Amino acid sequence: MITEYQQKLRERYLAATVMPAPEPWQPVLDRRTPVGGLLGIGFAVHPDSGHDLVMVVSSDGHGLFDAVTGEKIARDRDPDLETSTPDAHPDLACPGLGPIAGAPVRIAGLFGGGLHSTTPDGWTLDVVSPDWPHDRVILSADGGSHRGPAGGTWWHVFHSEYSELRAAGFSPSGLTLAVATGGDLTLWTRPELQFDD
Repeated sequence: MITEYQQKLRERYLAATVMPAPEPWQPVLDRRTPVGGLLGIGFAVHPDSGHDLVMVVSSDGHGLFDAVTGEKIARDRDPDLETSTPDAHPDLACPGLGPIAGAPVRIAGLFGGGLHSTTPDGWTLDVVSPDWPHDRVILSADGGSHRGPAGGTWWHVFHSEYSELRAAGFSPSGLTLAVATGGDLTLWTRPELQFDD
């Protein structure tokens, strides 16, 4: 039995349609990048450009994406079996590739782990499941309280009704938001942190 408050909260989430993320968040490319057999994702920083990078671990190998442009910048279709999935490492890490070759990247997804749920300037990300097993990703600017109707201080930005959610969260810099399912990767980016004066 759920409380009246829990029932109202559930109804609020069920009524919220998927909507674009608010300014300054911008979708990267066409939003969803297909990645078959996606197991998890992790973040790194490009040593030259300083851009956030997203490392994808899938049943088809490893990939590395520039989180600002969406460009795939490295691919390893046949990673070492001993390090091909993060469960082989106590920190749930896989070795990086391309410009971050050899550097360990912590991976969140099917094997556990997690991504940042807040940014330094106050954005919050929550995963809710009012119609489990279909998860909804909620982005908020109100500290995660989700008061009022969707589109005011919180936004339902992703609904994983077609594929199982693997991971959702922010990069350590707070400039990238990523949602990974078993079949694709969705990214949003912004140019800078914004603190209220």
